[in-house]
Amino acid sequence: MTVTANNSAYPDTQLFIDGEWLPAAEGKTIPVTDPATGDVIGHVAHATKPDLDAALAAVERGFKIWSGTSAFERSKLMRKAAILLRERCERIAEIMTREQGKPLSEARMEVLAAADIIDWFAEEARRTYGQIIPPRAPGVIQMAIKLPIGPVAAFTPWNFPINQVVRKLSAALGAGCSIIIKAPEETPASPAELIRAFADAGVPAGVVNLIYGVPAEISEYLIPHPVIRKISFTGSTTVGKHLASLAGAHMKPATMELGGHAPAIVFEDANIEKAVKVLAAAKFRNAGQVCVSPTRFLVQESVYDRVLDAFTAAAKAVKVGSGLEEGMHMGPLANERRIPALEALIQDALDHGAELKAGGRRIGNKGNFFEPTVLANVSKKTRIMNEEPFGPVAVFNPFSTLDDVIEEANRLPFGLASYAFTGSAETAHELGLRIQAGMTTVNHNGLALPEVPFGGVKDSGHGTEGGSEAIEAYLITKLMTQAPA
Repeated sequence: MTVTANNSAYPDTQLFIDGEWLPAAEGKTIPVTDPATGDVIGHVAHATKPDLDAALAAVERGFKIWSGTSAFERSKLMRKAAILLRERCERIAEIMTREQGKPLSEARMEVLAAADIIDWFAEEARRTYGQIIPPRAPGVIQMAIKLPIGPVAAFTPWNFPINQVVRKLSAALGAGCSIIIKAPEETPASPAELIRAFADAGVPAGVVNLIYGVPAEISEYLIPHPVIRKISFTGSTTVGKHLASLAGAHMKPATMELGGHAPAIVFEDANIEKAVKVLAAAKFRNAGQVCVSPTRFLVQESVYDRVLDAFTAAAKAVKVGSGLEEGMHMGPLANERRIPALEALIQDALDHGAELKAGGRRIGNKGNFFEPTVLANVSKKTRIMNEEPFGPVAVFNPFSTLDDVIEEANRLPFGLASYAFTGSAETAHELGLRIQAGMTTVNHNGLALPEVPFGGVKDSGHGTEGGSEAIEAYLITKLMTQAPA
């Protein structure tokens, strides 16, 4: 990659195809904007059909090489990539903050967490066990063996530029698959540095390929293509449903990690101070641009005012500014279009009688900064109670009984994450069984570790991108049965 003339700290980003960093075949580029200033800080190569064809040819060759590489060797190369990522953490974190906006501390955590994810799947690569099945006839051997599914096409969003790539990439490589990654154009340089770590670790040419461009054009070309055998997508429910239907039309399995609208439930017997601290940190992390961000805060009536007041104070204490400045808790929204979207949701809530307890407005007129916002007593008819806000907005409502709050938690078609705070083991057990979500975390934020499942149900998608099950999506089970000659 070359360095832009206008800012030496941020690199222009090229495509990575068949082991080489390349400009787009037709010379097209897309500008990259700093969300803290609104300034163009670099450009990313814009892939078109010739680039996609080159990537498809490369990923097909790469699969033949990588699927024939032993799990032991794959694991060693992946671990080396993790080491390189940790060594380069500071530089990559700065790049991520420049293009995405999140504070440097959060960017560092994302890079280091990515290295942990690589290590996890490097070990899972050596544990893709099959079965020996007892036969019915003497002398017969029946084996179920695990084989890589084939070349993968992965599509990732801008809110976690490295995290969303590394889960798909590591699972695919651990299973023995090659991959084409369509990474986000808004935040291209940090995922490119992730790919560079794998390339520098010695992953063979063609195994990992990285492209950028018009998302719809790329997905509608790659998904139906006969070379691609597996799809993985993280993004909105609307787009995810479209891509899943396209994959289904071509009989290709798809992992879908889609939107959420997470309930955060606080019972009267909870540790209130702990609940507020944990939930405020989760809500305003990455400016609320997190698929598992707590959104609907449901608080038992007897402690409702206490929790609301404490959370409002926490929201007002959040320091908002450039992610490159020390001491900032929250950076700008990643792109300008999120500001009018949030303003419309907030105004709709206020028009329906909600109370604005904190925030609600854009900060300044330069960059995409927005106030941490708290709305109280919000009607279920409002858009924000039914649409994922994907921003730093918390919505508070009281509840009376366990049955009432579970009914509200399950009301929406989403089912990704859910949070709860209670001193009762019995209540926690009920919530775990009855809340319709792929993940429920009680009395702490225990989501998204490499070793635990990460995925949703209902309109929040299907499949998991964490834990021991995640690699299964990149494998096929083949029966091999043999009788004596």
